[in-house]
Amino acid sequence: MPLKTFKPVTPSNRYKVLPTFEEITTSKPEKSLLRPLKKSGGRNNQGRITCRHIGGGHKRQYRLVDFKRRKLDVAATVQSIEYDPNRTCRIALIKYEDGQKSYILAPVGLQVGATVSAGVSAPPKPGNALPLSKVPLGTAIHNIELVPGAGGKVARAAGQQAILSNREAGYALVKMPSGEIRKINDKCYCTIGQVGNRDHMNEVSAKAGRTRWQGVRPTVRGMCMNPVDHPNGGGEGKSKSGGGRQHLKSPWGHTKGQKTRNKKKSSDKFIIERRKSKKK
Repeated sequence: MPLKTFKPVTPSNRYKVLPTFEEITTSKPEKSLLRPLKKSGGRNNQGRITCRHIGGGHKRQYRLVDFKRRKLDVAATVQSIEYDPNRTCRIALIKYEDGQKSYILAPVGLQVGATVSAGVSAPPKPGNALPLSKVPLGTAIHNIELVPGAGGKVARAAGQQAILSNREAGYALVKMPSGEIRKINDKCYCTIGQVGNRDHMNEVSAKAGRTRWQGVRPTVRGMCMNPVDHPNGGGEGKSKSGGGRQHLKSPWGHTKGQKTRNKKKSSDKFIIERRKSKKK
């Protein structure tokens, strides 16, 4: 998907890089697949902030995306490619032969009028959903289930893809977008292709206002705070003795860089090679 730059007639236009939205075919979503989306402001049910820097932003409606693809062996036609304000990739509206409509993640190369399907007998082409046992080795896949029937959980963001590298003893070995190699039950479904909107990572909003439209509030460095507000706060200026740069911690006490993953996590047995392999 191409990006566009702007003449630097204002300070924010000087560095702004935004998508052209050429692939989007309609500006109106399917009303039957919309649901209300309430803002949390990063707060839990007790009103306490559990995720900082969230609040404000433009009003949105949630699009019901089919991550399970359990309508098997029924062909569907792509009706439109749409913008989804709730995710980085585009979504495709598909219509099955019986008239039912659904949203799926739009992979690279999926066009309006194309036919997609799900099932054991579906051909391995972009947009089709197959179990890992039926996908050819070396194929790029996305929207991968970790538990059969639970719906896709892995590789759903713009430009993401995983590679099916091998199969053994009822498991598929999948190289994740992070580089981790993991065993997944070969009965789990996945979708063929790479998630679309690959240039999302190269977008530059160029001004704080656009970030606020997206519901992201400002982030302030801990060094700029007082000792009462952050472990890194305090000191006169950029102090190396009175505070600030001495013992770097997060607000909850973790030393920055400390591993937070549970060492006895049950899913460790499915990880063949970690994202950051140890140097020998």
